[in-house]
This record gives sequence, structure tokens and C-alpha cells, in this order.
Amino acid sequence: MATIFTKIVKGEIPCYKIAEDDNFLAFLDVNPNAKGHTLCIPKEETNKIFDIKDEEYLALMLFSKKVALALEKTVSCKRIGMAVIGLEVPHAHVHLIPLNEMDEMRFQNKVKMTAEEFERLAKSIRDNF
Repeated sequence: MATIFTKIVKGEIPCYKIAEDDNFLAFLDVNPNAKGHTLCIPKEETNKIFDIKDEEYLALMLFSKKVALALEKTVSCKRIGMAVIGLEVPHAHVHLIPLNEMDEMRFQNKVKMTAEEFERLAKSIRDNF
């Protein structure tokens, strides 16, 4: 059965898209730890990040770096944190989280944003990509 991320890749579920190429997709997390919390995923569904091929893993990290640099230009923060958890969705993915304090990496404190705020933020990050 396809994961929620595969359904996003196929356009069956909408997302606040940041960046996309032939192999990867970046979009805002709809339950963000901080404003700008972004997910970078390979379009090909693989359960665990360390199960993807070496070349794809390296390309995912380079793609994530480009997204992180755009995030840093857009969202006021001290740095962009990166986490690979992988328990919530069985599809390899990288969390990029603008950080001003460590609690923003704990996946406990969430921020609320309206659909309009998500749209404006996604456009701003895309413009900086």
C-alpha cells in the first residue's frame, strides 16, 4: 500500500511544495515543529533511509542541503537542524527544521499555521531556492 508521501508525489494528496526534481520532493510539514519545518523525500518509496542506494542517499543529502539554504534565507533562525527519524511514515525522509532553540527539534512542541500562512511561506522559500 502506498504511503502518504507516495500519494503526495503522485498528486493524490496536496502539499505545500518547496522544491522538486526528477527524483526528490520537498514540502512543508503540515504539523511543524517550527515555522518552515520541511520534509525532503525521494520520490521512489523506500521504507528506511539506509535502505536506499548509496547514489540516491548522497543525492538526497545534496537536495536537502539546497532546500536548507533556501530555508535559511527565508526563515529567521540560528541554523537549520536536520533529523532522520522514520517511524511515523514508512518512506525515507529528512526533516529540515529552522532552529532558534533545542526544543524545536524535540517533536513535542508544534506551531499552528493557517493555510494562507503555509502558502505564503512555501512561495517565499521557493523564491529563495
